[in-house]
Amino acid sequence: MDHAAHLALLLAADQPPANGLPFRIFIVVSVVGAVLLAWFLLRGYRDNG
Repeated sequence: MDHAAHLALLLAADQPPANGLPFRIFIVVSVVGAVLLAWFLLRGYRDNG
């Protein structure tokens, strides 16, 4: 392995992981899904009178 490739690997290893956007999307979708599920389940307990 030449010096430039080794330096590139070191710089790539030093970078933080991806900006976390997929994880943030997963969290938001999970929270929205939980809220919708709770609304769907709890609306059956509402009084009709």
